[in-house]
Amino acid sequence: MTIKKILIVDDSPTERHYLSEILVKGGFEVVTSDSGEDALIKAKALLPDLILMDVVMPGMNGFQATRAITRDEATRNIPVLICTTKAQETDRIWGLRQGARDYMVKPVQSEALLKKIESMGSR
Repeated sequence: MTIKKILIVDDSPTERHYLSEILVKGGFEVVTSDSGEDALIKAKALLPDLILMDVVMPGMNGFQATRAITRDEATRNIPVLICTTKAQETDRIWGLRQGARDYMVKPVQSEALLKKIESMGSR
């Protein structure tokens, strides 16, 4: 599967901008969302090739949104890459148990992110 369109889900405008810049320079089409609830709507409507999901957000957090996306018939095949400040191993394990394909801790380095996305596209 080739990854072209990526949905960035993060409540921080600064983080959305930072990740968008990296991905646009990397040749990806980027759509953004500022909440877990909005991410569910956009995931269904746009069917992105990948979702970058923050965890710590007001309302529905990233773990809950990941679980909802990966268990919904319409969106279950969209890989979710969690990008969060939550650096504990238990958080990583929990994120993967919610259905995420991979887990990165912020601050995300651009080269590492692009490599991770490339490897996810070749799975």
